[in-house]
Amino acid sequence: MAKEIFKLFIDECGDQNLSNFDPSFPIFTLCGVIVSQDQLKALNEKVNELKQHFWGEKKIILHSRDIRKCQKGFEILFDLDVKKDFYQQINDILIREDLYKIVACSIRKEPYIRQYGRFNDVYAQSLSFVLERAIFYLESLHSSDDTLLDVVVEMRGKKEDANLLNYFNQLLDRGTYWVSSDRMRQHINSFKFKPKKDNINGLQIADLVAYPITRHILDSEMVNLAYDVLERNIFKEGEKILGLKVIPQE
Repeated sequence: MAKEIFKLFIDECGDQNLSNFDPSFPIFTLCGVIVSQDQLKALNEKVNELKQHFWGEKKIILHSRDIRKCQKGFEILFDLDVKKDFYQQINDILIREDLYKIVACSIRKEPYIRQYGRFNDVYAQSLSFVLERAIFYLESLHSSDDTLLDVVVEMRGKKEDANLLNYFNQLLDRGTYWVSSDRMRQHINSFKFKPKKDNINGLQIADLVAYPITRHILDSEMVNLAYDVLERNIFKEGEKILGLKVIPQE
C-alpha cells in the first residue's frame, strides 16, 4: 500500500536574535503549515486563482509584510475597494479547514532570556516542536506506517541554512522528548530549502499565517481578525490545542 505524502511548509515571523532585538516586537515565531498532496493541489488552485484575479498572472509572491506595507506589487491595495476584496478572498482560503493544518512555536524573548539566557538557538528549538507536532498530526489521521512528511523551509542564507540542516540531522539522531529518533525517521521523507523566488504557495501561506499568530501571542486582547479566521486550523485533539506552543509559558 502506497504511503500518503504530506508537505510541511515552514516560515518564520520576527528574527531569532536574542542579543539585539526590537523591543516593540520581542518575539520569534516558527510556523508550519501541513498539507496533503490532494490538499496541496486544491490550495495551489485557490491561491493561483487569487493571483490571477488581482494581477492577471501567478508571478506575484504573497508576503505578509509587503501586503501590510502595500509595496512590491501590492500597491493595488491602496485602493480600499480592491483591498477589501483582496482580504476577503485571502480569508476565504485561510478559513478552509479542509486545506491545511497549523503547527507553530512562538518564543517570547524577554521572559525567555530571563529564564534561559541569550545563547540558545531559538529557531532550532522551535523546529523541534514544529516537527514533533506535525508527526502527532499525521498519526492522528493514520497509523504510523501510512504517512510520509516532506519538509520545505524557505532559504535564509548559507550559514543559517547549514546550521539548521545540522540541527535537523541531530533531531533525526536523537528525536525529541515525545518523539523517538526511529519514529521521526519513519515519518520524515525529506528536508529541503527553497528560495523565495521559486514562488511556492505553501511557503506563502505559512508566511501569511505566521504574522497574525505572532500578533495574537504578543497581545491576545488586541482585535486580530486574521487570527480569528485561521485559529480553527491550529492542530487540536478535541478541545486540546496541540499545534501552538509559547515559550516560556505564562
